[in-house]
Amino acid sequence: MKSLKIGNLEIPVPIIQGGMGVGISLSGLASAVANEGGVGVISAAGLGLIHKEKSLDYVKASIEGLKKEIRTAKEKTIGVIGVNIMAALTNFEDMVKTTIAEKADIIFAGAGLPLDLPKYLKPDSITKLVPIVSSAKAARIIAQKWITNYNYVPDAIVVEGPKAGGHLGFKANQIEDNNFSLEEIIPNVVKEIMPLRSKYNKAIPVIAAGGIHTQDDIQRIMELGADGVQLGSRFVTTYECDADDKFKQEYLKADESNIEIIQSPVGMPGRAIKNSFIDKVKEGLKSPKSCPFHCIRTCKVEKSPYCIISALYNAYKGNLKNGYAFAGSYAYKAKQLISVKDLFKELTQKSN
Repeated sequence: MKSLKIGNLEIPVPIIQGGMGVGISLSGLASAVANEGGVGVISAAGLGLIHKEKSLDYVKASIEGLKKEIRTAKEKTIGVIGVNIMAALTNFEDMVKTTIAEKADIIFAGAGLPLDLPKYLKPDSITKLVPIVSSAKAARIIAQKWITNYNYVPDAIVVEGPKAGGHLGFKANQIEDNNFSLEEIIPNVVKEIMPLRSKYNKAIPVIAAGGIHTQDDIQRIMELGADGVQLGSRFVTTYECDADDKFKQEYLKADESNIEIIQSPVGMPGRAIKNSFIDKVKEGLKSPKSCPFHCIRTCKVEKSPYCIISALYNAYKGNLKNGYAFAGSYAYKAKQLISVKDLFKELTQKSN
């Protein structure tokens, strides 16, 4: 594998660990990945719950929590640390400003079009900006907006296909449609980005995400034009993953039939591991009492069967009776916990 360059960042191994919230990828996992030469990514989602204090409300706790996670990660590694920030977060601006002020290396922004992301940069900012898209059209719209309004060319593009875990940028009828597969999207995004690479003399690497599980998967998708890959589920079943062991066990005990598409309260389809909580939602036995966090712009409590941030936080803490685990299409293939170091060896070293 060739190294990956994002702006002036030299990434020895072109593997990015996907940002997973709530709490699944924090400073522990991110620093371990960065120490192996990849990009470790902290998820900004739900940090106000994870770092809640009596003296702080959810918004302030989110800011302080993100500061703490970035600083802790930096203490543990000299490698590349990124932060994943969903554009749909109501505190998106706070999370972006905090990430830039703490001089994290990269912001990955998806779950909506982060059309104004560059406006938060200061003259002395070092943070690279990388949108997450699900189509060449979205890549084009974001790039045009950034260049026209802020004279800023994206530092890279993450292209997430429909086999990813968590919230998906696809309609329900597109998820199984081969026309929307990662293998179809990647060449189209590369074609879209090529003129920008030439015009602005900037690499703009394209990073493939969603359903990438093995070394063969990585090689196959790179042959289609990807410069790097992003993996999420593979990192859940590592010792260093920040989630409770009960969360990891959901992956280890799952089989293919347990991985299913659900409708999230935020108005998007998502992929998760089926459990009793999801069954109760389907039966209409769940309903939120209130919305204390107002964490997602598109989530309407009066129509939501449950509070998603609470469900994901419960799962992160190991309380799967009151939550569930998001997971990628091939999460069920994990059979044992391994170290991040051993996972990198499996993904990068040639087999005999």
